[in-house]
Amino acid sequence: MRFDELGLAPELLRAISEQGYTDPTPIQAQAIPIVLAGNDLMGGAQTGTGKTAAFTLPLLQRILPFASPSPSPARHPVRVLMLAPTRELAIQVYESVKTYSKHVPIRSLCTYGGVDIKPQIDEIRRGVEVLVATPGRLLDLVEQKCLNFGSVQALVLDEADRMLDMGFVPDVTRIINLLPKQRQSLLFSATFSEEIKKLADKMLKSPVLIEVAKRNTVSETITHRVHPVAADAKRALLVKLLRSSEFNQVLVFTRTKIETNKLARELQRAGIAADSIHGDKSQLDRLKALEAFKTGTVLVLVATDVAARGLDIDELPHVINFELPHTPEDYIHRIGRTGRAGKQGTAISLVSAHEVQYLVDIEKLIKIQVEQVVVPGFDPEYDYEYPPTGRKSHHRRPPAPSASVAPAARTRREHSPGSSSASNRRKSHIAADGFDFSKPYESAEPHPMAAPADTETAQVVAHMEYPHKPRRLVAALLGGLGRNKAG
Repeated sequence: MRFDELGLAPELLRAISEQGYTDPTPIQAQAIPIVLAGNDLMGGAQTGTGKTAAFTLPLLQRILPFASPSPSPARHPVRVLMLAPTRELAIQVYESVKTYSKHVPIRSLCTYGGVDIKPQIDEIRRGVEVLVATPGRLLDLVEQKCLNFGSVQALVLDEADRMLDMGFVPDVTRIINLLPKQRQSLLFSATFSEEIKKLADKMLKSPVLIEVAKRNTVSETITHRVHPVAADAKRALLVKLLRSSEFNQVLVFTRTKIETNKLARELQRAGIAADSIHGDKSQLDRLKALEAFKTGTVLVLVATDVAARGLDIDELPHVINFELPHTPEDYIHRIGRTGRAGKQGTAISLVSAHEVQYLVDIEKLIKIQVEQVVVPGFDPEYDYEYPPTGRKSHHRRPPAPSASVAPAARTRREHSPGSSSASNRRKSHIAADGFDFSKPYESAEPHPMAAPADTETAQVVAHMEYPHKPRRLVAALLGGLGRNKAG
């Protein structure tokens, strides 16, 4: 089947031809006739299958009768609303809309957070027929009272599974309640879960279900490989891999924003052209990093799962999971960045002992036992075991300390050179006045002699009993020092 056999308008076919496309992908061939007929649709397709064009082209066709070159905003109300979970994905969808509507007088706009809202408000007030938005920013615009959904004919929810993961379902539900009841609704998702089905029940009416591949499957053009490695050696192994000639453009995934920044900086210090992309970066910085990666200025892009959704990179050869995702479905989304449109791709995962169970869950989901290759010099932890059996393997188990080590050490210390002479050089315990500090304290016994008659004798006796005390004169309590008066 060819595009010109799907009943699309000449203006749209012209735009398609200018992109070099002649034959639709499977998802496009199935979805376009259904959408043109006005039916609700629930589509299951992996990234890179052409699903964006599968809903963009027929919806542009459906609102084509309302296209007008008039500058009046009243002639350009919002007729199609497309929701995407991330800024990157929203931009990707918007670029597709602009590409295919270039020969028709249909206005479009992409709105997302992280940038000034005022220019977006001004553009909306001038009139747009196709509005691509993230849920949060769309609700911000609703609160600004600059949107009227009375003319909306179609709603598209793209990457519905990611909407669910990011907690956007309440926002999406609120948006759905603002739209006309009579409308066409399309839902696309790479994976289906019970929660996705519940969401579909809320927004779709008797939908047609199409799936171009089995649920939760990965492209057959992707080669999977696992490198078991100790957690503290992952960075060194990643640097080693990236420095090899096999890797020339790599998307590296981590689980957290902090780890994304940290890993990118360490790769830069290792002399590797790397950058990071995550939700805390400004939109300008994210776009700069993505553009540098696409043009080859940056060879390694470190990303989180959320930020990487919607990345459209032609012929990306490699994806590396620096950390395995906690959710097996996220593995499918990650590696879906490579092996697109029939191209070959490689998905490599660095797995430490505590991540083995994540690997097992992923293998169960994709129904593939991934090859494991230990890189020489980068062995896993001693308790790394695969498949899990309850018994621990013995990679790099640290040797138990010998019982003779500690006594030997003491012996070496006891008989170290100069130890005896050091004891001989100790200071004497005998004070200069004859007092022996090494003897325990003993209280003085009552003196057997009678009390001395004069004060001077008493001082001599006291000094004999307490030789460590300095001799000093002490005045008698009565009568002074007892000096003889001249007489």
